[in-house]
Amino acid sequence: MAADLGELPTAVQVEEAAVRIGPFVRRTPVLTSSSLDEALGARLFFKCENFQRGGAFKARGAFNAVLSLDAERAARGVATHSSGNHGAALALAARQRGIPARVVVPADASAFKRAAIARYGAEVVDCAAGLANREARLAALLEETGATLVHPYDDAAVIAGQGTAGMELVEQAGALDMLVVPVGGGGLVSGCALAAHAARPGIRVVAAEPAGADDCWQSMRSGRRVRLEEVHTVADGLRASIGERNWTLIARLVDEVVRVEEGEIVSAMRVAWERLKIVIEPSAAVPLAAILSGRLPVAGRRVGLVFSGGNIDLDTLPALFSRVA
Repeated sequence: MAADLGELPTAVQVEEAAVRIGPFVRRTPVLTSSSLDEALGARLFFKCENFQRGGAFKARGAFNAVLSLDAERAARGVATHSSGNHGAALALAARQRGIPARVVVPADASAFKRAAIARYGAEVVDCAAGLANREARLAALLEETGATLVHPYDDAAVIAGQGTAGMELVEQAGALDMLVVPVGGGGLVSGCALAAHAARPGIRVVAAEPAGADDCWQSMRSGRRVRLEEVHTVADGLRASIGERNWTLIARLVDEVVRVEEGEIVSAMRVAWERLKIVIEPSAAVPLAAILSGRLPVAGRRVGLVFSGGNIDLDTLPALFSRVA
């Protein structure tokens, strides 16, 4: 069964998720860069979820949620809202199980990511931009179809699945002093924090966030969950506001939130392309931007970073890179 409202995942459930999704997702590689290590006086370990099925970490949570459904709920299909990566991942997982998937996609979503959702077999349901519009259209869709909701991040099975990325990173990189994870809705960072603290209780977990979508930073500062209806960032995968379960886990397990500017995100993305020779999307570059900007000191530490995905419309690159020209 998928998680009931209010249920929080545990580190044990992350381990169970790893077994459940193992045959269907990739154990992605961890890369290093001697030149970055030398420049920063640290050891950096990059978990490359850009090589995951569907091009992003979202496959982990989607597969765990879909494979956890009983036959009756699965038969009604699944539905969600997504700006791209989660929708594509849910479509992929649903296709694997042979059930229908419907994805509410906002008008400001990347055309590249919208096409991927359709290509993997989901029905794309359009809505106006903004979180409130996404949620309202999804609620109506669930009522119309009887489909099972697989929330992009505020779902215990999804969080546990995302946490397998952090679990693998700790296993692959060895003892880490710090883990830096991008935060949007909070599924990845909350799941990874669960896994990392279970494996290494003294680890410091840092959430990295665009300044133009800084609800996590505001939430940590105020001590309560803050929702932003309007955000402005090139990191389209991080435009969602933190979910309830996610905030509960973040408040408990995340030590710090670091904000970065738009130009710093694009600059870090370019550094990853040039130094590591891999394609990552802006959302994935946010943790590296936190370090390269100097806002997150890492000298003398072993630091794990999660590159969350590599889905980017190449036609947008000239405009993107002009931000730091």
